[in-house]
Amino acid sequence: MKKRVVITGLGIVAPNGVGLDAFTNAIKNGNSGIKHNPELERLQFSCQIAGTPLISEEVKRNYFSELELRNFNSTGILYGVIAGLDAWKDAGLDIENNENPDWNSGTIFGTGTSGIEKFREAIYKIDDFQTRRLGSTVVAQTMGSGISAYLGGKLGLGNQVTTNSSACTTGTESLLMGFERIQQGKAKRMLVGSTSDSGPYIWGGFDAMRVCTFKHNKSPEKGSRPMSETASGFVPGSGAGALVIEELESALARGVRIYAEILGGNVNSGGQRGGGTMTSPNSVAVQKCIMDAMADANINSTEIDVINGHLTATSKDALEIENWTKALNRKGTNFPYINSLKSMIGHGLSASGSMECVASILQIYNDFIFPTINCEDLNKEIKTLISSDRIPQQFIKKSINVIAKASFGFGDVNGCVIFKKF
Repeated sequence: MKKRVVITGLGIVAPNGVGLDAFTNAIKNGNSGIKHNPELERLQFSCQIAGTPLISEEVKRNYFSELELRNFNSTGILYGVIAGLDAWKDAGLDIENNENPDWNSGTIFGTGTSGIEKFREAIYKIDDFQTRRLGSTVVAQTMGSGISAYLGGKLGLGNQVTTNSSACTTGTESLLMGFERIQQGKAKRMLVGSTSDSGPYIWGGFDAMRVCTFKHNKSPEKGSRPMSETASGFVPGSGAGALVIEELESALARGVRIYAEILGGNVNSGGQRGGGTMTSPNSVAVQKCIMDAMADANINSTEIDVINGHLTATSKDALEIENWTKALNRKGTNFPYINSLKSMIGHGLSASGSMECVASILQIYNDFIFPTINCEDLNKEIKTLISSDRIPQQFIKKSINVIAKASFGFGDVNGCVIFKKF
């Protein structure tokens, strides 16, 4: 018999709030974390705005030793460790230097790239015949599994410790991978989530592809416009989201707070067939992913109260809404509420799914729906599919029972998870 799995800890490092209290307050009030980025302007990027978490040197020293911070410049690992350790503490778990590993706990923590600034530094030093000056932490900062290795070591995790990577679906996929491991009885709890490096070396490729907005360099907070008629591309962002997910029996035995239950979910791929490409979704696969997630969760589409969409402020927003209407067989005024966190923080790339999962769970636990800002001029195609009041532009206080969270990524990959109030 499959184990029931619940969420007992949350951690967040987002452009509009670091830590649960700051982030919850920001999303309730529709506060944007998108700012003008002087470095992007200096480098003559078309898009000169971005969402970057603000981490002080003082905060860093609460999570890393002075020795660890020497020659350390991997923002992705920085964000992920902060979010991960915060989630662990939030779940009422101790961070101890025990002699033996915790065999019941592991981590699946995803990323797109790791330590790209460190890679750049390494390239220049090697080319200048200074290999020995790279330092002893360059490998840990740049290996793909660097984030899970750091977290595994800091927490003494003895179960599976690994990193997944599936573009913008990474965070949702990591949660579902950990969920399945606990369901099968192979772990009692898993720290899951994802992170993304920040800066021009991450964002430059997207700027070159012309998928980022260039129309709001003087008005950063207006730049990310999911579902808007005047959306002109996404705003690059970064950060990390982390969740401690746990076997229900373990959570009840520990007597800890339970934020929500994970009912089920699904990941799939459109195979870059049937209209799907490296950058475009196969709609049949998207709809199948959502329907299979509902089947796995054993719910009917009418039970979904809110959708936390992928919704990036590109030309694909209307197609995403259309896919939801078909997968749920609900449209017009019968459609669930739907919102987009990216309106406030931009597109966090590999971190987006986990940050959005955290936002979804906060809505369930605290009984509210956060607004999607900057879509006062709703996209004309979307208007023909769903009623405009299904897209809240102000905070709504409301009890929520079921939320569907989906992520769609480069490579035509999809993930959908169903959360329920406990």
